[in-house]
Amino acid sequence: MTENTTVQRTPRKAALAAWSGSALEYYDLAIYGTAAALVFPKIFFPEGNQAVATVASLATFGVAYVARPFGSVLMGHIGDRFGRKLILVGTLLLMGVSTFLIGCLPTYGQVGMIAPILLVVLRLLQGLSAAGEQAGANSMSFEHAPDDRRGFFTSWTLSGTQGGQVLAPLMFLPVIALLSEEQLQSWGWRVPFWISAVIVLVGFLIRRSLDETPEFHAGKAHDEAPKAPLAVLFRHHWTGVLRVFFAAFIAMVNTAFQVFALNFATADEYGIGISDTTMLWLAIVANIIAVGTIPMWALLSDRIGRKPVFVSGLIGSAVMVTAFLWSISRGDVPLVLITGILLAGVVYSMPNAVWPATYAEYFPTSVRLSGMAIGTQFGFALAGFTPAIAGSLMDGNADNWYRVALFCVGAVAISLIAVATGPSGTHKIPTREIGLLPHDRNTAPVPAGAAS
Repeated sequence: MTENTTVQRTPRKAALAAWSGSALEYYDLAIYGTAAALVFPKIFFPEGNQAVATVASLATFGVAYVARPFGSVLMGHIGDRFGRKLILVGTLLLMGVSTFLIGCLPTYGQVGMIAPILLVVLRLLQGLSAAGEQAGANSMSFEHAPDDRRGFFTSWTLSGTQGGQVLAPLMFLPVIALLSEEQLQSWGWRVPFWISAVIVLVGFLIRRSLDETPEFHAGKAHDEAPKAPLAVLFRHHWTGVLRVFFAAFIAMVNTAFQVFALNFATADEYGIGISDTTMLWLAIVANIIAVGTIPMWALLSDRIGRKPVFVSGLIGSAVMVTAFLWSISRGDVPLVLITGILLAGVVYSMPNAVWPATYAEYFPTSVRLSGMAIGTQFGFALAGFTPAIAGSLMDGNADNWYRVALFCVGAVAISLIAVATGPSGTHKIPTREIGLLPHDRNTAPVPAGAAS
């Protein structure tokens, strides 16, 4: 037996690698979103019209989501052709370097329009990294997991994203609390971006020692890894890609909570008057709760299936995002905290917990990373522009909150239709048979350590 077919599953190690890398990725993305809402309109764009500067700043947040669909094609090909580990290490380093360099950029007052141009370039590089990160981490943890616990181990990727979204506001809170406005705009905002270098080092040390998945090794040993995985994907599994694309619209709720709501509650133009600190603490508490609820929802999906948990979370998200935005419009801080925690910490955690396993179970090993990457990143592209779209729908008037709520509910409805019409009972299918066409199932290679 060759070395390639004797690789054992290491689910805990793979889950830790997925958690740490995703925590870094989403720490970097979250500090950018926080800075784009609170600081960037004042330092990277010309003075004169605060509302226009805010929309432009939030649009730079969305720029990364433009790069993500293109990056997903590249990262998907590399991951299915050459392995998951290469993607995990490469995306980690690309995100870390891009984020650190954002913290080094000159401002508009120093170099004029060069500043926002450089900001957009680095944001595009962040988008390329994010395009492969979650799909790579999900594929790695999914294929290392025992057949009956794929939901739990794969959910660690999303638990890591919430961990990163806890770290980001924790880094900004002392900066905002201890520094003057002048200090914050001159150098204080840079500190959270520079700290990412430490997180990169930790994630790199964990990921470089991780073995490739037994499923991928088995496919390579039997010469079943396609040389053109994208051709196979779109010839035989295009319906799965479309389903993931529409299901991924649920991410609009997350960007509405993490980025738009921060600006809505604190910006002078809306007159709500909730403090930056209050909204950052809301994000911290909600995401800490999510870190705990995500694995629990995932464990439930291993028992009753992905679809019931996913659909229930979608319905709950539609209700709570509406309640959350309404509570902000009223300026009712206790109500904002309650609805925000229920939204981000509880109901949104349900689809967040199970989408990694749900989407992975739409595709076979040979095209899993490509299918997940392309489907999610094209779907997430619109989510990235949710803050800018929401800002335009608001038109500077807090009474227009319902327009944003309707936009989010519409996105959730599309996701619900995609998931509800998808396959059921996929959690019961052995990993080596997931997504295979019927005539391929009897010849699927059996990796060492796989459940029979």
